[in-house]
Amino acid sequence: MTAVALVAGTVLWWWLPWWPRIVISDPGPTGQRVQNGGVFANYYPAQGDRRGPAVLLLGGSEGGIGRAIAKDAAALQSAGLNVLAVGYFGVPGQPKTLERVALETFDRALEWLRLRPEVDPQRISVFGVSKGAEAALLVATRHPELRALVAGVPSSVVWPGVNPRSLDPAPSWTVDGRSLPVLPYGPLRPSLLLGHLGTLYRGGLKGLARHPAAIIPVEKIRGVVLLICGEDDSLWPSCEMAGQLEAKATVLNGPHITVLAYNNAGHESVGVPLSPKSGDLGSLSRWGGTNEGNNAARTAGWPQIVELLRG
Repeated sequence: MTAVALVAGTVLWWWLPWWPRIVISDPGPTGQRVQNGGVFANYYPAQGDRRGPAVLLLGGSEGGIGRAIAKDAAALQSAGLNVLAVGYFGVPGQPKTLERVALETFDRALEWLRLRPEVDPQRISVFGVSKGAEAALLVATRHPELRALVAGVPSSVVWPGVNPRSLDPAPSWTVDGRSLPVLPYGPLRPSLLLGHLGTLYRGGLKGLARHPAAIIPVEKIRGVVLLICGEDDSLWPSCEMAGQLEAKATVLNGPHITVLAYNNAGHESVGVPLSPKSGDLGSLSRWGGTNEGNNAARTAGWPQIVELLRG
């Protein structure tokens, strides 16, 4: 029976029925594809002739430019923002997996935004979700000129990369070709074969004291920071890590941080609220919380995201 279970588990891991496939969404009628100078993105310019605010939008470990990020980008565009939704892996010109992604990719994207005639260079922000929130926090530490940062279900540390075919992935991020220090994942558990990834992150946080270099230097951020998390996040402990970021910023005289933590919500608690008739509503509880709780968190949090980014 043990051998059968091992073989079945190996097949399940290789098949990965719970792992999302990479999607590169079409920018649609209100957007345009950007593919030059090391930037691959969908750009959604705001309507009107006046210079306005802009946001660099980063998705998570789904890679590409997913449908959810494309929807968020279109909604932010409708709210008067110039939005650059950047693909940083799983797109042409970038790594195939979330490993050794150069943070210079985001530097180039910000420079592209600054040069747009419709963008007010004093009103550029960054908004990331999940691994995109980890990236967004790192970007903000490197760019004190950014006006604001929104990090949805964030991390307080730099984790190893994400490669569904490897149990020992390379680091997530590099600067000048050198990997950033990471907090190692926790010990492997049988539950990982069923997609219970939270054990990797919660186990890893127990060893944080031995890896201080992996802690994101949130105190370097100069813009206003909004963190949003679901208290029942089963992918990684986003509310615990949001609290760590807030505490560190307070102790080290860092930026003002607002944390929005929602009950009955998990890793899908950030994004455009869904219609009760939406076919996607039933999948919001996939990584914790209830479908209704996650959508309630979106309904409460989204207006605050838009207000901050619009400035």
